[in-house]
Amino acid sequence: MEKKDIKRSKVKINNQDSSNGHIALSKSIAKTNEQPLAKGESVGSNPIPDAKRKQNIILDLCGGTGSWSEPFKKRGFRVIIVDIKTGYDIKNCYPTNDGEIILKGNDGILKIKCNKIYGILSAPPCPMFSFCRTNAKEKRDLDKAFYLVERCLWIVWACQKKINKDTQKKSPLKFWALENPNGMLKWFLGKPALEFSPYEYGDNYKKKTHIWGYFNIPKKIDRFENLKEIATPEALHSLIKFDRMLSKDIHPEYYGKLTRQERRAITPKGFAEAFCKANC
Repeated sequence: MEKKDIKRSKVKINNQDSSNGHIALSKSIAKTNEQPLAKGESVGSNPIPDAKRKQNIILDLCGGTGSWSEPFKKRGFRVIIVDIKTGYDIKNCYPTNDGEIILKGNDGILKIKCNKIYGILSAPPCPMFSFCRTNAKEKRDLDKAFYLVERCLWIVWACQKKINKDTQKKSPLKFWALENPNGMLKWFLGKPALEFSPYEYGDNYKKKTHIWGYFNIPKKIDRFENLKEIATPEALHSLIKFDRMLSKDIHPEYYGKLTRQERRAITPKGFAEAFCKANC
């Protein structure tokens, strides 16, 4: 990767205009890739094919544990997780008119050129869109929920607008995808490009999930193929519904480390791997 691909800067923010995403920066001290990776930034050990080396960044917006982007990392892509836990709050991330994405973090500023981004994953929090808010203590606030969706799409749109010529037919991004469990979000974004449940990609539970975006749809597998069974309605009914799983059984590798709600938001491994294979 060229040194100009990513710059980390300690900056003073003079002015911020949320209407166009422009941030005036001063006293910038650039740090190139020769420096240690920023918090939330990681890269796998496997080499990327030469054809993809110039555009090898994966943005994982509202990425949490990074479970969705992990397969890309293993294949050598540079993964940057934008999440409060990694120090990059999506509320403080902006596109600029100069073709860069500005990630304001606890340790300074991370600047990423749009034309170096291979793909964008996004999974904004879903509680306000959920149909399961039967015992919620906080009143449903769709404006608050959709604000985070807009922030993710704002970054996607900024990258997709950076075409090289008027006659261009290839998308600047190789893919982008926005995930949310089945809920009210489809009222705003329409029918999703993909609807799936984790068992369709090898996991042993049901959770209807929607994906919107521009991407290759990963091929679903027959969970019962190896058992020589038929996926009858009775067989599917035997799978555990996500909402009825015991707390300790929801991504048990994180039990005691993350809250139940945080573990519920983790992308199932089978789907993450299938999505990566379809879009690498």
